[in-house]
Formats: sequence, C-alpha cells, structure tokens
Amino acid sequence: MKNILIVGATSAIAIACARHWTQQGARFFLVARNGERLRQVADDLSAYGAPLAACYQLDVDDLDRHAVMLERCLNELGQLDIVLVAPGTLPDQTKCEADAATAVREFNTNATSVIALLTPIANILEKQQRGALAVISSVAGDRGRPSNYLYGSAKAALSAFCEGLNARLFKHGVHVVTIKPGFVATPMTAGLRLPGPLVATPDQVASDIIRAIEKRKDVLYTRWFWAIIMLIIRSVPRPLFKRASL
Repeated sequence: MKNILIVGATSAIAIACARHWTQQGARFFLVARNGERLRQVADDLSAYGAPLAACYQLDVDDLDRHAVMLERCLNELGQLDIVLVAPGTLPDQTKCEADAATAVREFNTNATSVIALLTPIANILEKQQRGALAVISSVAGDRGRPSNYLYGSAKAALSAFCEGLNARLFKHGVHVVTIKPGFVATPMTAGLRLPGPLVATPDQVASDIIRAIEKRKDVLYTRWFWAIIMLIIRSVPRPLFKRASL
C-alpha cells in the first residue's frame, strides 16, 4: 500500500494519476487551493476505493503554511512513498509584459513557491532514505519563446532546481523525476488554439508519469514525441530562433 502526497491535487493530470494509484490501494493526502473542488476529488477517490483521501486546503504561495501542511500530512500517512507536486498557473504573457507585479506573482506561483515547498519535502524524503518525488514542470522551460517566456522562465528555474535535487537525493535512495508535458487538454488550456495531433489527454500523461516513477526516469517528456520536438527547437540557431513566430 502506497502513501502518496499530491500537491495541486485538483489538476486534471493529478486526478488521473490518483485514480490509477487508487487501483493499487494507495492512501492519499491531497492538497490544493480550491477547498470545494478538493473535497470533490477526495470523494471521487474514495468512491474508486481509496482507503484514505485526506484533504488540506492550501495556496502554495502561502509559504508560512507549508510546514503545517507537511506536519499534518505525516500525521495522516506516517511516511511518504510518492510525492506528486503539480501546482501551477498558465499566465497571460501580455499581462505579464504590461505589469511587473503580475509577472512577479506568476513567476512566484510557478517557480519560487514550488521550490520553497520542495525544500522541506526533500528533507523529509532524505531522512526516510527512500521514496519518489515527481514534479511537473513543462517543455516551455527548455527555451524562452516570445509567446510564453514568463511561464517558460519559471519552469526553467523549476527544472534546474529539480535536476540538482535529483543529484542530491540520489545518494540517499530517493528518486526525483522532472515531468515536462507538452500540450495537454485540461481546464487550464481550455480556449487556447492548440495543434490537435500534439495534444494529449490527462490519462495519457498520467500513464507516462506512473511509468516514469516506476522506471526511475530522471526526466520525462510527455507525450514521448516532445523530446524530439524540443531537441529540434533547442537546436535552432539563435539568429533564426528570435525571428521565428513561436
């Protein structure tokens, strides 16, 4: 029986992962900002057969409450077998360009606050000398594109942090996987014009995440073809790249 902490538990990808783990008899401590939606997710997992789906309402930007949340989590679960960290927003790039306060707030939500939370989580896992930590970043962090460079820069910072964390915790029996989804059909991307053939479902991404944890992968591009796409994008010479409409 796995003990699983999910932060950002109301995201479509997190829900899809949790439903799969429920089939393995997992116990959950679920954390999200929207308390009503969080309770619905917990009830859904209980209906699927989860023996425990405890809830904790938390805005990840409220750094002072991170320690209290983790203390409550350990009281409920005892130890952590898997931690999935999935909070985030998809900021409006134009608004971020027009207002520095908006840019800083969105960067904090997608990078700084997540890094702040990962720090005590990493210490808990290091003390356990076991466990898996899966962190959702994005392919957007692989290169700064004019269409979303605020979001991309936040995810680049998060990915770099996770790479260092992976090297640190590896020595203590803890596995860290950085998850880099491409386009996913979720409420966060609703209304965006996305290229249909490149859009994955949350279930597809969740299946990739679960396999990556089981196989102890360091970095997961999901779906798989994003590894090729981003290799090409990273290889475009800068003089050409800055003229491209991406």
